[in-house]
Amino acid sequence: MKRAIFLDRDGVLIGAPKINNKPTSIKELGEIMVFKGLHKILKSLQKNYILIMITNQPDVSRNKIKKKDVRKINEYLKYFFHLNDVYVCYHDNKDNCDCRKPKPGMILKSKKKWNIDLKKSFLIGDRHKDIMAGKRAGCINFFINYNYNEKMPRKSYCTYAKSSYSALKMIWNISKNEKN
Repeated sequence: MKRAIFLDRDGVLIGAPKINNKPTSIKELGEIMVFKGLHKILKSLQKNYILIMITNQPDVSRNKIKKKDVRKINEYLKYFFHLNDVYVCYHDNKDNCDCRKPKPGMILKSKKKWNIDLKKSFLIGDRHKDIMAGKRAGCINFFINYNYNEKMPRKSYCTYAKSSYSALKMIWNISKNEKN
């Protein structure tokens, strides 16, 4: 079985605009702000891990952005970061779907497709719902703490990290130590 790194989009791979100290999603390609160092470290990790972006994009069902615009942004990020796959939930909370984080549907779907060992895989997120999806799927979780004005995950569910880069560096060190 293979190992994966599941990455949230807004706040993990790219900067997330905030409203009332809560993260929101970007609406167009021109708003993309890539975090420094991620491209290089992800490229080095791709030798040992499948890289998968999982993202909730409820603004589609809220009619704030078109699905084609979300796809355009995601395709760009998939190409830029050399991601193996992208999973998107376009539903809103009221839809009660299986794919919207904090439910683990996107992770479980990718497990089947890529033959992933979730217990040896990682999830990096910046919100409680990301970490809960990873926990429910059985992943090792890293939480990027931006001190948003919302619920925080329990420290027993994840390792807190200062940035996406620092979380990926910890994963890189784990991978390196496994070889020695």
